Amino acid sequence: MFDVIIAGCGPTGAVLAAELRLHDVRVLVLEKDTEPIPFTRIVGLHIRSLELMAMRGLLERILERGRRRPAGAYFAGIDKPAPAGLDSTYAYLLGIPQPVIVHLLEEHAIELGAQVRRGSAVTALQQDDDGVTVELAGGEQLRTRYLVGCDGARSTVRKLLGVGFPGEPSRNDTLMGEMEVAVPPEEITARMAGIRDTDKRWWLRPFGERVYSVVVPAVGVSDRAQPPTLEDFRQQLRAIAGTDFGVHSPRWLSRFGDATRLAERYRVGRVLLAGDAAHIHPPIGGQGLNLGVQDAFNLGWKLAAQVRGWAPETLLDTYQAERHPVAEAVLDNTRAQTELLSTEPGPKALRKLLTELMDFDEVNRYLIEKITAVGVRYDFGAGPDLLGRRLPDIDVKQGRLYGLLHRGRGLLLDRTGRLTVDGWSDRVDHLADPTAALHVPCVLLRPDGHVAWIGDDQQDLNDHLSRWFGPPNHDTPVSGPRP
Repeated sequence: MFDVIIAGCGPTGAVLAAELRLHDVRVLVLEKDTEPIPFTRIVGLHIRSLELMAMRGLLERILERGRRRPAGAYFAGIDKPAPAGLDSTYAYLLGIPQPVIVHLLEEHAIELGAQVRRGSAVTALQQDDDGVTVELAGGEQLRTRYLVGCDGARSTVRKLLGVGFPGEPSRNDTLMGEMEVAVPPEEITARMAGIRDTDKRWWLRPFGERVYSVVVPAVGVSDRAQPPTLEDFRQQLRAIAGTDFGVHSPRWLSRFGDATRLAERYRVGRVLLAGDAAHIHPPIGGQGLNLGVQDAFNLGWKLAAQVRGWAPETLLDTYQAERHPVAEAVLDNTRAQTELLSTEPGPKALRKLLTELMDFDEVNRYLIEKITAVGVRYDFGAGPDLLGRRLPDIDVKQGRLYGLLHRGRGLLLDRTGRLTVDGWSDRVDHLADPTAALHVPCVLLRPDGHVAWIGDDQQDLNDHLSRWFGPPNHDTPVSGPRP
């Protein structure tokens, strides 16, 4: 019997498997595809995802395979630079081929001891008080304590659960692909400059030597049930720009809609949903992969706590309570961005006004923080603004804060030197550092880097340790502050 079976080995499933293995949870990942995706699509990791990768010691190996880009022009493609002084060490976008990031994350999970089985599609499930029976294509049955559906927008797990997926169906289809061009970059830039002023629904963006990401409306192009062709892209480019830029040698071609849907529930008993299985939206702003990965970081330590037996009674329920509103906000901002791409007079006037407003640093910063998820604040009750927010990678006496979070445990960062985590030292680390770059006495960090408590009172701290990390274990060695 497994502790957790994960359906789907995309970025969300791989990250979740790794997070669970940090706590010695027995994990099996089932992937229906026998081979990784055959095409190379460039995806972007936003600031918050980069921070989370740094928390687990993964960022350096990912940076080696990606390409950094400025953190700007995210919201509806409005061309404004990022505001100065974004509160993160990782204030950039990392473009990286999707097969590469999937491979790196899967490799990380396997290194930590997760099992991955390809060519294994979930076809049925049945849960009871003790676990979940998972049936695979071919009839094999597996038993697990918990099942997590990370199996994408057409999630079999979600459908088997009967969880509603309300929202709006696709109204406007778009063609997207990566291909080579036969003209100089200067010609592309000059041609786009004039047309993009009036039509924001298309673009060509460089992703290497002569390789461009091409996005064009799909109106009037082939049957949506059929995969797009290179000629479809040429046709649309000629209609919009008067030239097809000599596009050739496509790496991959796809067609997507602007369907926007959010699962009614993220948990039914012992079965949970994460990533695209829980939410879908247009790719504008590049938030999809990031949203799923951040789901996994939120869920992983909570599900591990449930499996290991120290979770407070309501801890696992906080996964939906925290992540469902975040997804709802992402769906809303993609709806807004999609409207701002319209060529109708009303949306064009609104886009012009918003473009002017983004010259104000506060507006630009708010939108950047929304897209990159560094503005997320979970509702932990009344308290200072920092409560519920992520803590940046600040300087501590041992180097950088995120280097202390590689094991996926909680952390008490104590500037007073007077507090302890006695009774919780098997789940929470303690650093006494009066030099830490904090403006508050002490903070308790969850494994996902969000601030769970602020203060300097031991009893108040103990109450919050119990809230997030369960009852104290009096069999653990008593230890004072770490020097």
